[in-house]
Amino acid sequence: MTDRLSAGDQAPDFTLPDADGNPVSLAGLRGQRVIVYFYPAASTPGCTKQACDFRDSLDRLKTEGFAVLGISPDAPAKLAKFRDKEGLTFPLLSDQDRSVLAAYGAYGEKKLYGKAVVGVIRSTFVIDAEGKVELAKYGVKATGHVAKLRRDLALD
Repeated sequence: MTDRLSAGDQAPDFTLPDADGNPVSLAGLRGQRVIVYFYPAASTPGCTKQACDFRDSLDRLKTEGFAVLGISPDAPAKLAKFRDKEGLTFPLLSDQDRSVLAAYGAYGEKKLYGKAVVGVIRSTFVIDAEGKVELAKYGVKATGHVAKLRRDLALD
């Protein structure tokens, strides 16, 4: 696992395919704040809860100047099914080789039911308009995540 990112670090740039196979790049969103969140697997209970939380908060986040990107190692076809089933209205990106997950320190050893395993570490980053990390959170909880993020950003 690579080192974890901290506020003030340059956010690693990336270009990944979305659920329809179209490339989406972080650099293409310069000029606005971007919430990038990494989740283990589409259509699992926790990941569904977290994605729906972002979906339900998206209009408010957009009004406050944020774009949202969800990234997992799932293939685009699986992401498309997840998006369509849950009515998700923000891009879901596919990082099948886990290179972006690794660049953000969001892939590595974690505890799962008390055992050490290697996998996606549920993590969220706020990237400022210039591409710097404003906030880096690792090991976040799926439930209540957006509300906590809003508090951390002093939006509420």
